[in-house]
Order: sequence, then C-alpha cells, then structure tokens
Amino acid sequence: MRGFIKQCVRLSLWCSLMSLMLAASVHAVILEGVGHASIHDDDLASARAEARNAAMRDLALQYEAQVNTSDTMENGVLTQSRMRLASSAKARNVKVIDEHRSGNLLRVTVRGDISAGTASCEGGEAARLKKRVAVTGFPLLYPDQARVGRIDDAGEILPQLLQQGLRETGSLQVFSTTSTRLFADLLNAPTMQEGGNRLTNVIQVAREMGVQFVVTGVIRDIGVADPAAWGSSVLDKMQRSIGASDMRRRFAVDMVVLDGFSGSPVYQQHFETAADWNAGPGISAGFGSAGFRKTHYGEAVAGVIGDMTRAATDALACQPFMTRITRVDGQLVTLASGATAGLRPGDELHLYRSARYFDSLGGTPELSDSQMKVTLNNVHPDFSNGRMPQVGGQVNIQRDDIAIIW
Repeated sequence: MRGFIKQCVRLSLWCSLMSLMLAASVHAVILEGVGHASIHDDDLASARAEARNAAMRDLALQYEAQVNTSDTMENGVLTQSRMRLASSAKARNVKVIDEHRSGNLLRVTVRGDISAGTASCEGGEAARLKKRVAVTGFPLLYPDQARVGRIDDAGEILPQLLQQGLRETGSLQVFSTTSTRLFADLLNAPTMQEGGNRLTNVIQVAREMGVQFVVTGVIRDIGVADPAAWGSSVLDKMQRSIGASDMRRRFAVDMVVLDGFSGSPVYQQHFETAADWNAGPGISAGFGSAGFRKTHYGEAVAGVIGDMTRAATDALACQPFMTRITRVDGQLVTLASGATAGLRPGDELHLYRSARYFDSLGGTPELSDSQMKVTLNNVHPDFSNGRMPQVGGQVNIQRDDIAIIW
C-alpha cells in the first residue's frame, strides 16, 4: 500500500510538471529568476557571478523543464526515487534588477525574455560578453529592379535595419559601414573565396573597425512578378484596380557572417519572400520610407529582416569571445576589449598565438594554444589589461595575438 501511494504521489507531481510545460507559451515571455551564493573571503565578484548563474537557471526552469525519473526497486518495493529537472530554454535581454547582501549571503534577481531554446550550443562563459560586429552594405545584384517604387537605396537601408535589430538584442556591440562593399563579383558572392579560404578584404575591414565578426550579403532579387502590370495605360490601371494583374514582388537576399580574424564564413543563409506591391503612385519614396513599410511587400520584407536578425544573433551566440592583444610588456597584457564588451576584473582569457607562414602570407592565420591565461585586473571602457604567469617573450606572446573566452 505504501509503495502504491508513493507511485500515485510521484505520478501526480509528474503530471503537474507536464501541465506547466504544456501551458508555457512557445513565444518569449518575461520572467524573473532569483539566485543565491555564499561570499567567501570577501570575494564579492565570484559570489555575484555564481548567484547570477543560479538566477539564470531559475529563469530557465520556470519556463520549460524536462523531467527525468530514476527508480530503484527491491523485491517489488520502491526503495529509492530520483527526479532530475533540466531546461533548454533560451534567455535574451537579461538584466540584473536587484542585488541584496545579508552577511555572507548574496541574492541576485534577474529579468529576461525567455523562449524555447535549442541544444545547438550552450554559449559558455562567452554568452555573457558582447561580441563586436560590423554590418556592411548589401549591394543589389540587379539595380534596375529598384526602379519600380524608387527603392534603389535598399543596399544601404537593409543593413541599417539589420544593424538596428542586432543592437536592440542587447547582446552585441554593433558598428555600421553600410557604404562598404566586400564583393567585387556579386553573382558569385558571398561564396567567392580567395586563396586560403579568405573572403575578399573582410580581415582588413574587421581590423580597421576593431570587430570580431562582419555581417554582409547580397540582395539577389527585388523584382516585380509582372513588369507589364505596372504600365500607365488606362487598361493597365483598370486591371490593377480589379485585381486582374499580378502585383506580387519578390525579395531574396543572401546573408553571411564572417570571422574577422580569419575571414572564414561561420554562418550563411538564403532568405526570400513575396507579397503584393500595393503602393500607389508617389507613396513609396525609398526602401525604409513610411510608405514602403505600409505596403504588403514592406511588411513581408520587415518579417525577413527580423528572421535575419534572429539567425545572426543565434549564430554569434555559439561563437567564442575573441579580442586582439594590443600590447605585451613583460607579464602585463593589454587587450582591445573592455567593460563595454562585458569584461570585468578577475576574468581569465586563454592566450593564443597567431601565426602566418611565408608560403601563405595571404591565407588564414593559424592559432596555437600557448597554455597561458591572462587574469584581468584593470578594465576600462574600450580596453583592459592583466597579468600572465610568465614574461611574454618566454612564451612568444606578442601584439596581434588573440585572447579567447569560450
């Protein structure tokens, strides 16, 4: 009888948890999580990090939990029962809204947008840091297609809208260079590569702007389905008014995310849509105009740009945080990233040597693990410095090598 009662209680708990899981929306919801940590040796920074991680786990488990049970039976009697909760929820725009210390106990409360996550990557320590990203121009493959509606500025406005969306996620440092074109051969871009797997001049752009990644692409198609439907004759206007003309317009774009240190693509995807171009004469005066946004086509394009923003954000979330070494003086190492990227005193970064060889000077630099770490003790807005265990000359760490947090 006692075993039967335990089974019923366990089944009731399992059903309750399943009900909570099913009730959770597939869309993002705003939740708050609370985490606690003990402060040892007055090390508040470590306790704060531990409490924040605990609060993040609390956030995830509130949204979506996976229940695993393990039972031990002896002679038909339940002797031990274990239950494990795990979550695959994804958190965005997480902010610390409250921190309270009581003696040696620290409590941290965070708030964030929680949605269903994927198991593609965990993000690790790099997930809390803001990677630097530059967004370049998206040139038009066929500029003549832009004449209808006068949207020839699409190549500069689209990356500006993409840049705005990436900045609003709060997880990236975004820089704009929408007048820059990375590809000379638009027909084959962004797959046209030079020797050594390096794409055009992306490394130069990344170095000049001090970014880790470059987001770029090509607008493949913004043409109307039936050019004849936009004639100025009385018959053409009549056919449009009664819906007898094919008023659809296409939108197709290729986006690629490039690693600024090697020039290699880390993500690439094709996006496309089609919708009615229902803009009256003089209504649309540019790709980002109010008149354009109110058209069915403009609404469909806005949806695609939203998809592009989410895809780029997710792809970058899986990447490690990397920054250049700008100076080495004995054991002192200075990095090109600081507080604006989320770095803080006490952070440890792995040091990698960046090497090129005479037979492939234009190729991808090779990184080798120096087995050294730098521990930051001074963090400024745009740079930081710390110490490594040995003198830089002894382990061959120098300017332009790379520091990484995974």
